[in-house]
Amino acid sequence: MRRREFIALIGGAGAAAASTIAARAERPVKRFRIGFLSSFTADGGKEFIGCFRKGLQELGYIEGKNITIEFRWAEGREERYATLAAELVRLDLDLIACNSTPAALALQHVTRKIPIVFASVSDPVASGIVASLARPQANITGVSNFLPATTAKLLELLKTAVPSASRFIVIRDPANSGKMLEVQELQAGARKLDVRLEVVDVRDAKDIANALSPGKHQSGSALVVLNDGVTLSNRDRIVQLAAASKLPAIYQPREFVVAGGLMSYGLNFCDHYRRGAAYVDKILKGAKPADLPIELPTTFQLVINLKTAKALGLAVPPTLLARADEVIE
Repeated sequence: MRRREFIALIGGAGAAAASTIAARAERPVKRFRIGFLSSFTADGGKEFIGCFRKGLQELGYIEGKNITIEFRWAEGREERYATLAAELVRLDLDLIACNSTPAALALQHVTRKIPIVFASVSDPVASGIVASLARPQANITGVSNFLPATTAKLLELLKTAVPSASRFIVIRDPANSGKMLEVQELQAGARKLDVRLEVVDVRDAKDIANALSPGKHQSGSALVVLNDGVTLSNRDRIVQLAAASKLPAIYQPREFVVAGGLMSYGLNFCDHYRRGAAYVDKILKGAKPADLPIELPTTFQLVINLKTAKALGLAVPPTLLARADEVIE
């Protein structure tokens, strides 16, 4: 081949390659629009929402570049779920995520078309959200915390830490049907331990203050706090009131113990929100919710705060400390 022809050929190939690269560079980036119906307040659930966002980032989704998230905050108020779910559906989003049983039920009521992913639902089958764990058979799937199966363990652990406890106060949001399932397990556990269980409904900060006001509870009382939008959004206040009332307490999320609570037993909620992001990724890439089995937790963590135990005058048994996955000193 003549030198001039060779140079022309190379030049033409280079121009074609440059043209292809330029075309790719100019190709618009697909930007997905998703919603998130949260049971928390915007501030109260920031850690878990941060875990969801981090999960999306790890999968290549950057807010403002290739994904936009429309958040709606129910603030643990029963009457807000239906309104906020309808708002999100009207936005014609690619997918809607949520983080609780009430939120999932509200979304499912207003759309059977838009894919829905939940990041934390107690028992989706018992709550009527999906037909089965293996095959949801609907437009909804996600990660279940399956807390009812382990809720009775809360009583056992707290009774071990405080053998003198004979009356266990349980605070829960009555609007959350998942918590009703957990209360049933607690009642069965209380019968086995031969202790008294007192369930107190709390819908807002005022109810929490009334339920845990100092001087209201006699000796021998202990506290069990179930995880939902109302309790988590008010966790600092709950921990403060429990301390003021000298109530030894056990919680489901570790975040309560970090805030000064005595002990917690539950799953890694942050990891569940990150796993929820993985479901979002699969569906945005073409998977159908009905074909994605519900994911269940495999490990649960016991966390104990020895500073709080000392403040309450408790000597945590060495056998219980040996079982702890984390001890805060």
